[in-house]
Formats: sequence, C-alpha cells, structure tokens
Amino acid sequence: MNRVGWKTEMSKESARVALYADGACRGNPGVGGFGVVLVGDGFYEELKSADRSTTNNRMELSGIIAGFELIGDLEKERAPRKVHVVTDSQYVVKGMTEWLPNWRKRGWQTASRKPVLNRNLWERLVEVSRDHDVTWEWVRGHAGHPENERCDELANEAMDEFLARG
Repeated sequence: MNRVGWKTEMSKESARVALYADGACRGNPGVGGFGVVLVGDGFYEELKSADRSTTNNRMELSGIIAGFELIGDLEKERAPRKVHVVTDSQYVVKGMTEWLPNWRKRGWQTASRKPVLNRNLWERLVEVSRDHDVTWEWVRGHAGHPENERCDELANEAMDEFLARG
C-alpha cells in the first residue's frame, strides 16, 4: 500500500474522522485498486493499493478496511472514534447497515441460503470497525463528490502503477 499526503498523529481531541473510500476493477474479476482519503482535525491522509486478480466489491471492502487500519496506525492512544464512512458502494453500506445481522444469524448465509461472498473481508471490516461509533453514507459515484472523485483517482493510479510494474 502506498500512503500519499501529509499527516500528524491523531490525538484524543481528533475524535471525529471522515473516511472516504472507493474501489475499482478493470475486468470483474481483474486488476483492481482502491483509494482512501482520511480527514480529521489536524490530519489528512491518502492511501492507495492494487491487486492482480480481484473484484470490484472486494476492492470496495478492502479500501474501507485499510482506512480503519490506518486510523489505528495514526492513533497515539487506542480510543474509540466517531468515524463517518462515505462510499459509492451500496454493497458495503447495505451490508453493514442492513444485511450483516441476518447473515450472522444464518451462519454467514444469504436469504437464499448461499454462502455470503467475501465473508473474510466482511469479518475483517466488523473487527476493525468494532470499537468505533460508525455512520455510513452512500454517495452516487462519478457525480462530482470531491473526496469520492479523489478516491477514484487514487484507485486508478494504483492500478496504473501496478500494471506498469508488470
């Protein structure tokens, strides 16, 4: 993963964090990438990464997971934060706000009794977000939302850089 931008360490006072993330994929499955922007009181951080063979949904989840992991890396003290996640992925927002309780009750199966796809990433997302007060917001992709557009640029940069390395 490549960190881009500037930061300062988080303090107790920077309890509110905005986490913007976007995933992208060229082919589905195919080469994929994600971009993350974290914004809080006294810090701004960007993150991007790519993978050789993945799906768009995996990259959407992976970006948000990486954002939460970066929050942990930046903290002076492990303290719960108010994290507002903004994504253009209805899959992630609905998964975390609507579907997750029922998946767990059914032993990680969907309503049609099929295994939940990307279970390992859903479980990781639950783990890294567990101690925070999280709100989820869906925004329409490619509609001019500045941070979402920046995340899309970062995801595409990550894929371009990955492909250029061969």
